[in-house]
Amino acid sequence: MAEINQGVRETVNSQATHAFTHTLSRAAISALTPIAAVLVALAFGAALLSLNGFNGSDVVTVMVFGSFQDMRSVGEILLKATPLILIGAGLCVAFRCSIWNIGAEGQLYVGAIAATLVGTSIDGLSVWVHAPLVMLAGALAGAAWAGIAGYLKVRFQASEIVTTIMLNYIALILTSYLVTGPMRDASAAYPQSARLVREAWTPRLVTDLRLHIGILVAVILAVGLYIFLRRSSRGFALRVVGLNPHAARYAGMNVARNVMIAICISGAMAGLAGAFEVAGVTRRLYQNISPGYGFEGIAVALLAGNNPLAAILSGGLFATLRSGSEVLQITSQVPQVLVLVIQGIVILSVVAFAKLRDVLRIVA
Repeated sequence: MAEINQGVRETVNSQATHAFTHTLSRAAISALTPIAAVLVALAFGAALLSLNGFNGSDVVTVMVFGSFQDMRSVGEILLKATPLILIGAGLCVAFRCSIWNIGAEGQLYVGAIAATLVGTSIDGLSVWVHAPLVMLAGALAGAAWAGIAGYLKVRFQASEIVTTIMLNYIALILTSYLVTGPMRDASAAYPQSARLVREAWTPRLVTDLRLHIGILVAVILAVGLYIFLRRSSRGFALRVVGLNPHAARYAGMNVARNVMIAICISGAMAGLAGAFEVAGVTRRLYQNISPGYGFEGIAVALLAGNNPLAAILSGGLFATLRSGSEVLQITSQVPQVLVLVIQGIVILSVVAFAKLRDVLRIVA
């Protein structure tokens, strides 16, 4: 009997050790692959600069560390990180449900349009009412715009990849039409809307910087979405639908409802990012209000491994690279085209290593 008990204990200990080792290896893979992706991208960027007659080390010394010169530089990084964190965290929810929302750029623009309408057409409210109302309008507009693609998917099985891409073009064309027509400021020389009333502006964190409270909202919402996915029954349902919709349906889960919830959450986060750009940065609507935050948010989500909490770090990283690209272009006289190529290399590296991470997780 003692020998049997000893054998059982050894078996249990062996299984526990194997489970711990398996968990540890998966955690190491999740932590190391994003770092490897960035390092490989920077190495290729350095080689590209060297081949074109520039100093390759500028990729690190200027593009990365050069972005942290003073508080103003750090503030600009956090300002750029705000929409990236919002969009990236929202896309993490959609991707977890296997909904490939490629329309965050269009949802950002629609959110910016709604925020501008609320910020310019209403007057007499206090900042504590008007500013949140602008944010709410942007989030609802983004969710509604994403909901179009979600409805087409659940009702007609239309690919959300195709529909969200098409909706991007519609949103951009709609923005151009509005700022050159119905919403154009007649006193302005360039296509733009009227200026938002001051009560609709997003309050700034530091008076002398452009950084506003949006960065705090972005971090709080990212943490909230992480808790939602990991600790709530609805978040569990979204993840199950993403893993196997047939099994989810067999278990009694409403697949269509969960798909709509996931894509609308991601759309709301993108629309909120657009509202913050209008109310916190530009104060009015322009034709090209986004430098591509919606598309870059996809890379943010992939680098984060579809983890909204990790999207805070990956959003900060991409904001650093974006700010560093501007510094690199100014201080090292690197052509803008070459800077854009380096940014593209970073995104390609992130996507490639994200796929490699999934393969390694399966093997581990």
